[in-house]
Amino acid sequence: MSYRSALLLFLGLCSSQLASAQALDLGFNALGFFDNREYKGYANRSRTYSGTRFAFDLGLHLDSNNRFVAGLNGLHEFGARPFFGKIDPVMYYQYTGQRWQFNAGAFPREGLVSDFPRALLNDTLRYFRPNVEGLLARYQHGRFTTTVFIDWMSRQTATDREQFLFGSSGGLAPGDDGVIFGKYFVYMFHDAGAAVLRPDDRLSDNGAAQFRIGLDLSRKQHFLDSLSLEAGGMFSFERTRGLGGWRTPKGFVASAYLAYRRFALFDEFYQGEGHNLIHGDRYFSQRFYNRLDVIFTPFLFRGIKGQFIFSFHQSPQGAGSNQQAFRITYDLGRRTLLRLRPDL
Repeated sequence: MSYRSALLLFLGLCSSQLASAQALDLGFNALGFFDNREYKGYANRSRTYSGTRFAFDLGLHLDSNNRFVAGLNGLHEFGARPFFGKIDPVMYYQYTGQRWQFNAGAFPREGLVSDFPRALLNDTLRYFRPNVEGLLARYQHGRFTTTVFIDWMSRQTATDREQFLFGSSGGLAPGDDGVIFGKYFVYMFHDAGAAVLRPDDRLSDNGAAQFRIGLDLSRKQHFLDSLSLEAGGMFSFERTRGLGGWRTPKGFVASAYLAYRRFALFDEFYQGEGHNLIHGDRYFSQRFYNRLDVIFTPFLFRGIKGQFIFSFHQSPQGAGSNQQAFRITYDLGRRTLLRLRPDL
């Protein structure tokens, strides 16, 4: 079944349930991006990403906890033909309770699994893979939050590989009067062969984890709007079955973020063994890496945020690598189109 046919079928099922629905709402958001990367020593990675994404969907609320959502997320890279190089369907069920949230289907990753460090999941996923296709569960109680998900990236056919990524993130937020918080991120990428195996084909597992402890000092000083420090450990676990055991490189990670009005600095540091993560930032394959982001936010209005980000990279390959990016986002939020009495 094509994406278009599946979407029409889903909307037809939704319309048949309107008699028991409480509300029908609309969501819309957009992303425009220009990201120029000049990486010394990595000529194949020095490229420019530029384009725009838009996403809209309709949500059918069955009650205060349950809803179905269907829509589209389209990508246009500037200068590309045809205009929309890729359209991803948005189609999922969501349960939202006092402590639990559950998603099943194809749903946006933003706000759910978009907090993973770049070392584990590269930030280009935001441009080219906006949805999670699978399942997600989130539990929150007091200061503690944990999220578990599985994302199917390729279904096995005679020629296509079986690939999925599953992981978890969460941690402990600072208390009302406290400054200490904790975070964790862990995932595994499973890459199996196609149904018709090639003689040299191998099954591989590729994953990583970070555990961090941080200090939120934003309330302890009066000059900066935000100030936070984090430090912890990172390790990865990689193997190609039939070609040896697990490889488990390790290292130290630290970061600092400070903001004053529309300006901010974010510094990220790594020291340790090199990692070979398929979906991670390749700079972390080096034994040393430091990245400094200088951030300016000139556009900050209701639902609109535009940022210039100038990044400076240091690694054993040298200190001349840099990056210039501009991103603007617009989020309409949820707008109710129709309200119905539950007894109609």
